[in-house]
Amino acid sequence: MLQALGKALGQFDDPRVHRVIWKSFAGALGIFAALSVLLWYVAGWLVAGLAQWIDWLAHAGTVLLTLVLVWLLFPVAVTAIVGLFLEEVAEAVEARHYPNLEAPRRQSFAAMLGSGLRFAAVAIALNLALVPIYLVLLIVPPLYLVAFYAVNGYLLGREYFELVACRRLEEREADAMRRAHRGRLTLAGVVIAFMLTIPIFNLFAPIAATAFALHFFEAMRRTPPARA
Repeated sequence: MLQALGKALGQFDDPRVHRVIWKSFAGALGIFAALSVLLWYVAGWLVAGLAQWIDWLAHAGTVLLTLVLVWLLFPVAVTAIVGLFLEEVAEAVEARHYPNLEAPRRQSFAAMLGSGLRFAAVAIALNLALVPIYLVLLIVPPLYLVAFYAVNGYLLGREYFELVACRRLEEREADAMRRAHRGRLTLAGVVIAFMLTIPIFNLFAPIAATAFALHFFEAMRRTPPARA
């Protein structure tokens, strides 16, 4: 796992990866800017005509709510965006580290978009359902961290695996491999979730996570699952 992570981070000097970084960065900014504006106007509409101090509290609460949602959902939102640029990242990684691989299975833009949106919907719904638990667990930070990384580790490990595996395997084969290595994939997902919560680096972490998942996938293809 450490070797796969080291190779992924070393890919950042690739000009093809630089292009994906800028596109992902712009997409993330656009999403959260739109979210902020939407919540701001909704708050203004709800308190229209009320006392000025209520208006101030509503907008202050909107800012706080936006920050909380960005913190909790940033990994999921950015993962959905970078899924659109998976092929560019994967091709750059394979050209450098796996030049002898056969051509990957081509997926349509609609299939990639649908996969990203489907994952985002499930993950956002699950994280929103867990928000009350997260808020309670904030009183005991270690428990909050365990819950956050356990949930997002599973989700992100599964999603990134499926993003890279479906380029090489049929859906049934990919599903069988995921079940056989589910423990390792969850641990890899925890590593990805941690990268996505590092300030500043989290803007670029999805690129590293995609490269990391690809290296991890290729290693799993060459390693038979442990016997029960």
